[in-house]
Amino acid sequence: MMILIIWFQDFSSNIKVKMSDKDLLKKVLNSIIFKAATGKAGKMLGNSRLILGLLKDALTKITNSKSESSGVVSALMGKISLLGRMLKAYISGQYKDLPTKTLLRILASLIYFVSPIDLIPDFLPVLGLSDDLALIVWVMGSINNDIERFEEWEKTGAIDIS
Repeated sequence: MMILIIWFQDFSSNIKVKMSDKDLLKKVLNSIIFKAATGKAGKMLGNSRLILGLLKDALTKITNSKSESSGVVSALMGKISLLGRMLKAYISGQYKDLPTKTLLRILASLIYFVSPIDLIPDFLPVLGLSDDLALIVWVMGSINNDIERFEEWEKTGAIDIS
C-alpha cells in the first residue's frame, strides 16, 4: 500500500512539493509513461500544429479540473499558462531563446499531464493531480533560467501572444 503525503505552499508563485513513499517525482520520471511522453515530445518538435493542440488539451484539462482541489488546480493553471506562453512565443518565431532540452521537457511534461493514463489516476480526488503537479513543478525548476529569460523578454516589450 502506498502512503502519500503532499504538502503545498504557495508564496510569490513558488510551489514546494514534499512527498514521501519513495519520492513520487522519481517514480514519475522513471515511469514508462513519462519515458513514452519524452519520446513523443521528440517527434513533436518542429510541428507547431501538434504543439498547439497539446497546449489546448492541457489548458482544457486544467479548466475542467477546477472542481477538484482548488489549490492544486490553481497552481497547475498558473504554471501551464506560463509554459503555454513560452511555447506560443517560440512557435510564432517571436522568441527564439529556448534550448531544445527545454522544449523537450515542457512538451514531455504536458504530454504526461494530458495523458489519461499516468502514475496516479486523475479521477482520484486531490491525489489524482499530485503526480502531474510534481512533474510540472520539477520542469519549472529545471528550466528556471529559461523561464527568467522569457519573463524578462515579455517585460521588455514582447508582442502579445496570449
